Amino acid sequence: MDPVKYLEQPFGHLADLINAHAVNQPERIALDDGEERLTWGETAAQVNRIAAQLQADGLAKGQAVAILGTTTIRYALAYLGAIVAGGCAAPLTTSATPKQLANMMADSGAMHLFVDTAKRAELFESGVALPTLKHIMMDAAGDDAPLMFDWMADSGATPADPKVGPKDPFNIIYSSGTTGTPKGIVHSRQMRWYQMAVGENSGYGKPGQVSLFSTPLYSNTTLGIFVATIAYGGTSILMRKFDCQRWLELAQENRATHTMLVPVQYQRLMDFEGFDDYDLSTFTHKYCTSAPFSAELKAEVIKRMPGGLIEVYSMTEGGVVCILLAHAHPDKLHTVGIAWGGSEVITVDEELNRLPHGEMGELVGRSQTMMSGYQNQPKKTEEASWYDENGDRWQRMGDIGRVDEDGFITLMGRSKDMIISGGFNIYPRDLEEALMAQPGVADAAVIGVASRQWGEMPLGFVVAEQGVTLDMEALKAAANADLGKTQRLSELRLIDELPRSHIGKILKTELRDMV
Repeated sequence: MDPVKYLEQPFGHLADLINAHAVNQPERIALDDGEERLTWGETAAQVNRIAAQLQADGLAKGQAVAILGTTTIRYALAYLGAIVAGGCAAPLTTSATPKQLANMMADSGAMHLFVDTAKRAELFESGVALPTLKHIMMDAAGDDAPLMFDWMADSGATPADPKVGPKDPFNIIYSSGTTGTPKGIVHSRQMRWYQMAVGENSGYGKPGQVSLFSTPLYSNTTLGIFVATIAYGGTSILMRKFDCQRWLELAQENRATHTMLVPVQYQRLMDFEGFDDYDLSTFTHKYCTSAPFSAELKAEVIKRMPGGLIEVYSMTEGGVVCILLAHAHPDKLHTVGIAWGGSEVITVDEELNRLPHGEMGELVGRSQTMMSGYQNQPKKTEEASWYDENGDRWQRMGDIGRVDEDGFITLMGRSKDMIISGGFNIYPRDLEEALMAQPGVADAAVIGVASRQWGEMPLGFVVAEQGVTLDMEALKAAANADLGKTQRLSELRLIDELPRSHIGKILKTELRDMV
């Protein structure tokens, strides 16, 4: 089978592509995480053994398979095995608290949890009640949990055809940094197929590519390029943790052609003293997404790094997909590009009425990469939807912007007060609730402030109860103990009273002005 020709079909299966690569290029490296390397022949064999055993364990079509751990080859195998078995991969964020993780596992409906030793110990030590799942260890066998390689089906095993179709789920991506019941964003197999199938046009995927990944596999930021690399039979270089020098070494050693980085990683590379000493000439495509990317930083990256720079503006839920070919449009670096790949974008006013072209408003979009909906949360799905005069659903993007005469979109601000730190979404309300739960706190508000290292960091304001003296460092430590690693407050400030509107809404613009 010719994978490129196969990808021209309206719909197909990742399993067919994986098996084709094993036949066509069995000795080419498919996965490399610095400690282990697998060829395409080895990758296909192990993915099929995992998929066969999942089916033997009773995995139903479309059922979730939870994955929790550090980004490694074994993590990638578990993810791909779930897809090939006909299930739905549910990669869980490692920065979430044990309680948040337990909620995600329960919400997903998974029967398996692929996990590494460190995260499993953290879960057990927390004392949080966990849903009953079969634990499969990715790094070392536990007393009551088998190592993945001991558990998987016998050598040579292949799964049965799961008979999945376009509408069946491919994966669930949980919104990071949520408390209570998190929102699970469901992507269909058709959505991922479309993303893979247009790979050559977008540069996401090309035969022979070598993609360097330094963001985690539980992030949709990573998965878009990773799945395309797999589909086209490329090589995926997986970093457990981003480090400037190691990233540069890997890019040079492996002659990397593609990478996906968030803005703070580009900033750190530009600031790295030895950056210009490395040969990055093999890069053809560099992507960026997940956070605001300043025009100044884009210009510096274009000047100093070989290959095209492509900014992708979208959201995990889908909606409009915008692409800015930054290297080709030096006069548009202040924008996030144009609607791409059949995407459409318009603006609406506060009453959700469609606005004339060119007027600033809330962005709503639609595309072939929209989510199916939030897992088990139809009300949340509806809240995030906008319907046109024909009854067609569009995704509310949560941003304020305008579309210029050339179709380029400029973001004016976020309609929600989401903070994006290191490429991860932080919802201020979660942090505010953690502060309000502490003794002696009468009122609290959290905003994002600029950070060279992280892009943005959460800063909190608290009002003390009358007659109470607050120890701000102790208060910050107590609140952070209840939050995920990527959510933690960077600073707290004591304030006599929070600025509010006449209807009681906290005026966060005034707090930002104070900072």
